[in-house]
Amino acid sequence: MSHPVPEWADPRVPAQSLDPQGLSRRALMRRAGLFGAAFAAASLPLPALADQRGSRSQGNGQGHAHGRAPDLVYLVGDHHNHSVYSHDAKYTFSQLATAGKQFGLDWMVFTEHSNFGHAEFGAAREHQEILKARADNRRMLIFQGLEWYIPGAEHCTVFSPPGRHEVELLTRFEAAFDGKLLGYTAGAPAHPDTPRNEAHAVEALKWLAEQRRTRYVDDVLVLANHPMRLGIDSPHEMRAWRDAAPGIMIGMEGAPGAQAGAIPGWHPDTNIRGEYTNSPSADSWPGYPREAYVTYGGFDWATATVGGLWDAMLAEGKLFTITSNSDVHRVAQDTWVNGPWPPGQGFDDTGHVPDPYDTTEPQPGGDFWPGQFSRTHVGVTRYGYRDVMEGLRAGRVWVDHGHLIDGIDVKVRGEHGNSATLGGRLRARRGEKLTLTVTVTAASRRNPHGLLPSLEHVDVIRGAVRGPAADPDDWHAPDTRLAHTSDVSGRRGTYTLRIPVGRADEPFYLRLRGSDGRRHGKGFLGAAVDPHGPLPHEPGKGDPWLDTWFYTNPVFVDIVR
Repeated sequence: MSHPVPEWADPRVPAQSLDPQGLSRRALMRRAGLFGAAFAAASLPLPALADQRGSRSQGNGQGHAHGRAPDLVYLVGDHHNHSVYSHDAKYTFSQLATAGKQFGLDWMVFTEHSNFGHAEFGAAREHQEILKARADNRRMLIFQGLEWYIPGAEHCTVFSPPGRHEVELLTRFEAAFDGKLLGYTAGAPAHPDTPRNEAHAVEALKWLAEQRRTRYVDDVLVLANHPMRLGIDSPHEMRAWRDAAPGIMIGMEGAPGAQAGAIPGWHPDTNIRGEYTNSPSADSWPGYPREAYVTYGGFDWATATVGGLWDAMLAEGKLFTITSNSDVHRVAQDTWVNGPWPPGQGFDDTGHVPDPYDTTEPQPGGDFWPGQFSRTHVGVTRYGYRDVMEGLRAGRVWVDHGHLIDGIDVKVRGEHGNSATLGGRLRARRGEKLTLTVTVTAASRRNPHGLLPSLEHVDVIRGAVRGPAADPDDWHAPDTRLAHTSDVSGRRGTYTLRIPVGRADEPFYLRLRGSDGRRHGKGFLGAAVDPHGPLPHEPGKGDPWLDTWFYTNPVFVDIVR
């Protein structure tokens, strides 16, 4: 089955230039992917939506501890995209930005791989194309970023908002802290260079935090990419990164890109969704089970395992955000290939691979276009670059695959009018009666695959907050389990679930997930913990459109006397 690049993705077709200040409130709400989401209908004043730069909010990454949860509009984005400025990708900025617009993105980040050609030439040259992409796509927030090779570990997205030092921040950071450029790649527990490499990663994050503190840049965020793909992001490293720069290193990809990598008949029969086809290596952390190296319902084992690594970090009472994205390099079954190199040139000479051309013949690839399958939804109260970043920092995030639902609003409410939403903290009196309200807006249109998605169940996962882990390498959260399931099969439009939580007796958190109901079973840690969790698929038989899930960030409940 062939999927040639349509006209909107042809770099020869100029993108339309639109001024957001000329758009109506109705058009902006539709552009944000929120039309029909009743919970957001009155969230943003028109002047705020029309201000693309936004204002610096005062969130601290711990959400709203007092009073009522804010009313939010959720903007759809993708923080992990590669263009011709990455050595292993093939699309122009115009192709990717236009595809993102076609599939409903409000914001996206270009994150080119670090290497010698990129460090010398790439960031400055790509910035000129970033500026053009912003001018040609005025209704989209387009960030310039970097995919950082973490010393001793995997990759991270690093990005900041537009500003006079956005390029210099990335080039200085890449030269001083990139593990690939420095040769700081060893991560094996017994390797003599591992302590130095891990320490350098922590120093890098502290350096970024200092650039924000001193206002060299207005903001900067870091997210760990595909954390379990190679098994080299150990629990102690992830905790060290989070604690070194709170509010800067804010989370991880809950689901990797490359979700088209195991569609039957398109790829080798060994492929797994997300390109998680690896085995433990010398640099892998030895405490991970072999089952951690595959995806579950397309999601990373660290996220998908109830009572696993993500829950172990949340059980400390510290927010750690999850995202989902395309990690686009080469879209499955498109018809484009990179052009030929000029004689005597290569990537290290230019920081740029030749622009692609259309062969009209299907080409190999494991990715989807930005927004085509994977989406990260960020809750904001104003529309702007820094506001998206503050929404990510505050944890106002939910993610979905296959456009499973149009919207979800989650609030934990107390008896006295107090409430908190995703990423937030509810201060509850001991013994106070709590209620979880979940407002779902079902999918109202067919997804890019031609299916009308149908949500079958909403699961509530509850975990006790126990404070800092005694062992920084412990990936277990023994007090976390599936607490409630609501069958919502056949429900359309917008509806609200009201789920009793009980009385507040100890600090805890709630997070949600749900799926199309096609594939689920006993979770990795057993049916007593998770009786119908996501499952790994057989190699080469992972059609992503037939196994779609959503996940939300947690809401924390703190006990006050």
